[in-house]
Amino acid sequence: MDKRLGRRRLPLLRHWRDVQSLAYMAALPALMVWQWVHGFHWVLYGLMLFLTLGIGVVHHNHTHLRMWRQRSANRVTDMALTLLQGHPTFVFFPAHAANHHRHKHGPRDLARTYRYGGDTNHLAGYLLHPLQAAWTLYPLFWHWLARLRRYRPGVLRYCLWQYAAWLSLWGALLAINPAKALVFVILPQLHGLHWLLATNYLQHAHADGGPQRHEQLSYARNFEGWVNPLLFNIGLHTAHHEYGRVHWSALSRLHEQEYRHRVDPRLIEPGLVPYMFRVFVLSLVWRRYRSRSLMRSKHIV
Repeated sequence: MDKRLGRRRLPLLRHWRDVQSLAYMAALPALMVWQWVHGFHWVLYGLMLFLTLGIGVVHHNHTHLRMWRQRSANRVTDMALTLLQGHPTFVFFPAHAANHHRHKHGPRDLARTYRYGGDTNHLAGYLLHPLQAAWTLYPLFWHWLARLRRYRPGVLRYCLWQYAAWLSLWGALLAINPAKALVFVILPQLHGLHWLLATNYLQHAHADGGPQRHEQLSYARNFEGWVNPLLFNIGLHTAHHEYGRVHWSALSRLHEQEYRHRVDPRLIEPGLVPYMFRVFVLSLVWRRYRSRSLMRSKHIV
């Protein structure tokens, strides 16, 4: 009996595939520390920038489906992701789960891509979207915290502890060595945050953001190819929206069996990098590579 109880107290992953998530979480700070001590290495720095993308996806996935079966282990992971991302983990709940997933890029989605300067899909829109979305979403965070203060003060304290941990880390590192803190920690984290917010533009710009019918699946773009094994199936966005609580490893099966044949072919891309090169670079010179909107103009608000 004692042995069984002991096993139950061990932190257990919900799915073994999250070993990959834990590996990314361990590799990023290891690369930061190594370069802090031994100096800049361009290959390791490039790998570190890639891992900041991975941390953003792990952060996102952990919000939808908690990684561990134990609450204490999930809270430790919340704090670890806060420190690795350079931003509190609680923001996913009001901005992503309660807003974006509920409204699916529709007129009530606060960060819908066509809210800023019209229905666009080009390089300037992609680069500006993270700043525009942050400007829109931060008042939502303050409103969320104000509601917590009134109704759930314990949860509020937990959210504020995340802010305290993040800002304390930045403050301590800047006090030790401002240049190294900026190059090896803060700039990579800002790079990851940019991609975290810009992904919304990649997945939804020029998709149909009108009021959604049950059978309507034209609100999201899907990317196939290497982005999915490397970044936890983040490209399979329709399946993720339709099954927000399913583990990320199941999205490839759902995409192939249930959604790929039902999504508009114009919203299925064979790869992320070729798509970005075509739409954001080649389109600057050749009109035929420009993206075409699938949204009816009357829904642009």
